[in-house]
Amino acid sequence: MANSNVQIPHGEEIIHVEMTVKEALALTGAKFNANHKLETDAIKKLKQSIADKLIAPNH
Repeated sequence: MANSNVQIPHGEEIIHVEMTVKEALALTGAKFNANHKLETDAIKKLKQSIADKLIAPNH
């Protein structure tokens, strides 16, 4: 059962994540057999961007 009352600070703000097209495709489920690291690198970039937004001082 999902909780629809979850409050996420800055939840409506926009974040920008710089990644390659291949990394973005890996996040959609595309498989790159020659480079399994693409997806993990893209996830790390996404998580870091979210952390930067949540930790950054309000501006």
